[in-house]
Amino acid sequence: MVICVFRRESCMLSHGTKISCKGSRTFVALQSSTYKSQGIDVTVKYSQGSWTGVLGTDVITIPKGIYGTYTINIATILESENFFLPGVKWHGILGLAYNALAKPSSSVETFFDSLVRQAKIPNIFSLQMCGAGLPVSGSGTNGGSLVLGGIEPSLYKGDIWYTPIKEEWYYQVEILKLEVGGQNLELDCREYNADKAIVDSGTTLLRLPQKVFTAVVQAIARTSLIQEFSSGFWTGSQLACWDKTERPWSLFPKLSIYLRDENSSRSFRISVLPQLYIQPILGIGENLQCYRFGISSSTNALVIGATVMEGFYVIFDRAQKRVGFAVSPCAEVDGSPVSEIEGPFTTADVASNCVSSLSFHEPVLWIASYALMSLCGIILLVLIILLLIPPRCQHRYTDNDVVNDESSLVRHRWK
Repeated sequence: MVICVFRRESCMLSHGTKISCKGSRTFVALQSSTYKSQGIDVTVKYSQGSWTGVLGTDVITIPKGIYGTYTINIATILESENFFLPGVKWHGILGLAYNALAKPSSSVETFFDSLVRQAKIPNIFSLQMCGAGLPVSGSGTNGGSLVLGGIEPSLYKGDIWYTPIKEEWYYQVEILKLEVGGQNLELDCREYNADKAIVDSGTTLLRLPQKVFTAVVQAIARTSLIQEFSSGFWTGSQLACWDKTERPWSLFPKLSIYLRDENSSRSFRISVLPQLYIQPILGIGENLQCYRFGISSSTNALVIGATVMEGFYVIFDRAQKRVGFAVSPCAEVDGSPVSEIEGPFTTADVASNCVSSLSFHEPVLWIASYALMSLCGIILLVLIILLLIPPRCQHRYTDNDVVNDESSLVRHRWK
């Protein structure tokens, strides 16, 4: 088995222009001898920010493990809005989800699918994100590793616990319950999976459906040692500051997420201590350190983002349709671990299926949208042809003819 390990210090090379790890240079398509534009426009929108570019191909080499050159699909970003945030040291984004989410269509082969096909590596990658307890606005030297083609034993401790991938688009999993300070929120398990629960390293925070978010905030406020707290802290509009000699994490409870095991009658729980969700973000003067709440509300998903993933070594085993979690050695603050995995537990107290079968996936909506737009186009084309027919060929209406134009295709558009 060939494994490629990317660490924060290494970079990927394009045969046209080197992509600097420290962000000192950017890719210039016109200066590349290997980049080829396909002339297809691509637009990607996120919950925050968006970009527009052109689809193309380029040749890459990988500095460790996987030797050789490989042709991949890339999009050159030409315009963006709220995507390249102030102070960031990166110039793009590497999507590692399934081709069902590829833009502009699922027929575009993804980066990792291209590597699996061309380099003949196993269909599995794993990720260690390090940053627990470190300032969010730091210098970007927190470290971390991306392993392509396998699992690196030095990047985790203890056992790996796997949960099945429910659908192959995002890495959708099934969450059974949440606990705050060891107390079950007592919500219907379908609330946690409305309309999906996914593992996504590209999402900064732990994002929760509104009903779950409200319950979590209430439970944290109830069990914390702080009597009063500004509502702006929970919504992300305000920071909370303490003297730099204080450690506010002792004031907050542990948060646990239960995932269904590969054996559906069992579950396991991943837990994050406050050091992961009460996040230092900036210092004020010599005496104050300010923190943000690393959990936010979501309108369409529960997302296990970096807030949680920084506590674990996460394995995306696409070959066996499962996501694995193990404790990460770098998830420590002041020498103490800030993440835990425990199990197995029985699932007798939860429903046999917590994932709604009625939720529409985005690719399905895209297909329906394109179908309706195509129908609109055909109808408009027919109308234009009829308008261009010479008058002598048109039907002469009598007083008894009734013409109604109540088409809903114009008034009710898919967006």
